[in-house]
Amino acid sequence: MSRDTPQAETRREQLTAHEALQRLEHERTSRLTQLRAIEETRSDAEDQVMSTQKDTVRRVLAEVEAAVARVADGSYGICRDCAKPIPFERLEILPYTPFCVPCQRKTV
Repeated sequence: MSRDTPQAETRREQLTAHEALQRLEHERTSRLTQLRAIEETRSDAEDQVMSTQKDTVRRVLAEVEAAVARVADGSYGICRDCAKPIPFERLEILPYTPFCVPCQRKTV
């Protein structure tokens, strides 16, 4: 590290495993809360919408669990497609993403 580069600046280039796990735990808790709220809401007229919402929340929960596994095996923050590091900013916004933005666009 050069003397001109502030430590905080280089520190923000990647998440530590602890930080990643904290963010993922927050995501997991948020999604479980959403799922409980959806399940507590009973309305026949909105059954399809509720079912779709539940499916979406369950999918995100599965992605969070997969990200936790990537933290454990050391592959967290590495794009599953191109094997390049996923930018810190992207992981801040979407901590469970397995792809960098260019590769995510290719999968859609």
